[in-house]
Amino acid sequence: MILKNGQIFTALGRFMPADVEIEGGRIAKIAPAGTLDGADVLDAAGRYVTPGFVDIHIHGAKGADFCDSVDGSEEYIRTMAAYLGSQGVTSFLGTTMAFSEEILTGIFNTARPLFGKEGMGAVLRGVNMEGPFFNKEKKGAQAEKYIVNPDIAMFDRLFEVSGGNIRLVDIAPELPGSLEFVRHASQKCVVSIAHTCATYEEAKAAYAAGATHTTHLYDAMTPLHHRAPGVVGAAADDAAHAEVICDGIHVHPAAIRVAFAIFGPERMCLISDSMRACGMANGEYTLGGQKVFVKDGKATLEDGTIAGSATCLAECFRRAVRFGVPLETALRAATINPAQAVGLFDELGSVTVGKRADLLVLNRELQPDEIFIGGVRQ
Repeated sequence: MILKNGQIFTALGRFMPADVEIEGGRIAKIAPAGTLDGADVLDAAGRYVTPGFVDIHIHGAKGADFCDSVDGSEEYIRTMAAYLGSQGVTSFLGTTMAFSEEILTGIFNTARPLFGKEGMGAVLRGVNMEGPFFNKEKKGAQAEKYIVNPDIAMFDRLFEVSGGNIRLVDIAPELPGSLEFVRHASQKCVVSIAHTCATYEEAKAAYAAGATHTTHLYDAMTPLHHRAPGVVGAAADDAAHAEVICDGIHVHPAAIRVAFAIFGPERMCLISDSMRACGMANGEYTLGGQKVFVKDGKATLEDGTIAGSATCLAECFRRAVRFGVPLETALRAATINPAQAVGLFDELGSVTVGKRADLLVLNRELQPDEIFIGGVRQ
């Protein structure tokens, strides 16, 4: 398959006119526009050819939740993967909630055979272990009864159960034993700061110990204040990446623009943080064992606490552009940066010869006209 005459989004985060050849599920060749020919050609003239979106923080979609798989039912993960693939998200990390070790063990046992599996739609690339090592005062939509202090032995057991597929684990750095946990866990996966009351100094200490990531910037953390910079200020200083929910509900569009201005185009990651209501109608759902009510795209607990999003990463990307983030910057934050943040960039996340042919052909409204996952047209 040859994608011809499109505007290719390069690994440098810029567009250029080019042809792309797909062979054996990989990007085989990139050549000047109009120079490649073959028996199977798709004319992408007037459209963008981009990497597939990479969602490193997603709980659920289309009525399914990653944590539903606790009982061995793969159907929930498959439902998520199929929906995400149809929207242009080609890789994702199944994201947990604060649960007991027993429940998390069940989830990871179910997911283990599906890591890297082709043919489901989007490819499940690993786990984002969001919880249970949080500060209860910043629990957000997490169930307080499961929240505990950092536990290295518990993490190691779960890492083994997952087959080494935990790619990201969250922690509140002010908790007892947190820095020892960061030093240990960062040798196995990415460590992120999340659901925390940490001061600027406490967050700085966690980054110095080996944390590199920041979970849903602004949400469930100490804010940026001119005399107390908090986690946001420490992340601006030291974090390799910071993720932000760009649904326009969790974070005001102006604060989205501020985040990109502070962190720059190379450090921001767009995420959905979506729950099972993503792709579904208004109604009552669940998240982490708690009731969630969704109305007009806003998901809340019974007490009004915002509970994840109901917006797919593909739409978060389009909203980022609508909010004033430059197209190239928003695309980078939905593809290149998240792949780099969790160690997947060698294989995916950019239009580069030799990488997986996870590609989108986007029209001028930034909707996917064509989706390729591992070179297979969806």
